[in-house]
Formats: sequence, structure tokens, C-alpha cells
Amino acid sequence: MINCINFTNFKQKSFGMSRRSDYFPVLGIQDFKDDHSLEAHLLFNELYGERSIDDPHKHDFFIINIFEKAKGNHTIDFVDYEVKDYQIHLVFPDQVHQWDIEAGTIGYQLMISRDWFESLIPTLRFSQLFYQNHPVIDLSDTSFEFLVYEFKTIKKLLNDEPIFWEMIQKRSEMIGLLISEAVEFIFKNDEQYHSNPVFSKFLNLIDEHFKEERSVSFYAEKLNISPNYLNIICKKSINSSASSLIQDRILLEAKRLLKVSEKSVKDIVFDLGFYDQASFSKFFKSQTGMTPSQFKE
Repeated sequence: MINCINFTNFKQKSFGMSRRSDYFPVLGIQDFKDDHSLEAHLLFNELYGERSIDDPHKHDFFIINIFEKAKGNHTIDFVDYEVKDYQIHLVFPDQVHQWDIEAGTIGYQLMISRDWFESLIPTLRFSQLFYQNHPVIDLSDTSFEFLVYEFKTIKKLLNDEPIFWEMIQKRSEMIGLLISEAVEFIFKNDEQYHSNPVFSKFLNLIDEHFKEERSVSFYAEKLNISPNYLNIICKKSINSSASSLIQDRILLEAKRLLKVSEKSVKDIVFDLGFYDQASFSKFFKSQTGMTPSQFKE
């Protein structure tokens, strides 16, 4: 269950990657195990040395990276983040990422299965969208010390026979709480970042229906509230309108498909439910300043 990842150039072809119907290259947690026959709820990796992921890809599991000493760049959903000492980096299932980390890196990584991720989410305490928009968290000395202790305890537990999975799950949930505490320390006025249950349901509905449904009224009806009240909830939760969040999700999917999939722009237009290529190009350029073809290159 413990791996020491110390390679300089990670290529997609190195793993038995699956390709789903949306043509995204997807790494499963089983791809990182020596024995693929055994079920994996969680994997622990030691991150030592220089490393590079040249080709953006995504996973079907949750990743928590903690860096003790590091310098480089980590791109998550097309946003670049500087890699520094005493940081936590979160990569959620289905997010596209790549990184380039310089020599001398010292860090640790947890790969958490999607099932366990669902039980871990409540311990993060803030909305998932908040963490996806703030996936890199600078840690105080105290927060780092507590988190590294939990990481190393999980490492020891994975060496036991038989593995005490329930204890490991509770330790991973403790890590979620410690991350929440670190975020609360950074953001003193933290009430605005707490997850509203209706807001969280709205985000889940967007993920489920954004390719077919663009109207705020559709989602409001699903939530049994008015479109105006849904907008109020979104403004209060993340200072954004409901329609903007729907558009943001469409744009993110468009970026992922353009950069990572093998689909043509024409196929992407159809996949995302646009009337024609002209309307898609107009939408994409208004959001990014580039045409889809320019972004794809």
C-alpha cells in the first residue's frame, strides 16, 4: 500500500489508463498498486525528488499532497499554482492536473478512493466548490506538524497485517478536519465559506445536468425554491450568480475536452449541447478571449 514515487517524467502510457465515453484519460487508484487484485481504499506515497507530469489527465479518486520542502508549479483545472514548503494541495476526482516539481522535493501523498472520498467530504466543512477554487493551502508550523503526524501514522497502519481499515479511515477523516481548521485560521471571516446544503445540492445538480440544462429555473424547480432565492443563496455562498456557476461548469468541461480529449471541436459542440459551432465559439471566446481552436493548440 506504500509507494515511493521518485520518477522524473511521468507519462500517461505508463499506466493502464481507462478511457470513458467522454474520451478523458482517467487514472484509477488500482493503476498505482503493485497488486491489482487487491482492493484499495487508500494509498500512501512518499514524494521525493524531481517530478514532472507532462500530459494533463484526471483521476477517479481524491488526492491530498502535503509538501515539507518543494518548489515548482502545479496546474489544476488550467490554473497554475506555485508549489512551496508547508503546503497542502488537493486534487478532486475528475479534475485535470499536471505538475513540474524541482529536485529536492520532500512530501507525502494520500490517494483516497471515491467511496471513501464521499465519507471524507463532510469533514472538510466548507463547500467542495470552495476547495476546488482554493486547492492549495499554506500551512502554519503547527498545522503542518499535526497533518504530517497523521500522514505518517497512516503509513504505519498500512504496514500492519491485517490492515485496520476502519482506523485508517478515521485518520483520513481527521486529516479532513485539520485541513478545515487550517482554512479557518487563514480566513477569519469564515462563515461565508461554510457549505449551505441547498447550495451543495445545486452544485451536484449542475454536475449532473449542465450539458442539457442551462436555465436557473430548471435547477430552482429541482430544489423546490424560486430562481431568485437560488441566486440569493449563490451570492451569499460564493458571491456569484446561479447562471454564472452553470456557465463556469460548461466552460470548465469545454476546456477539459479541448485540452485532454481526442474529440474535434465539432464533436465537443455536440457533446456540450450547443446549437452550432458558431454559438460555442462565441461563448468560449467571451469567457476566455480565445477561440476553441486557439485554446486547443
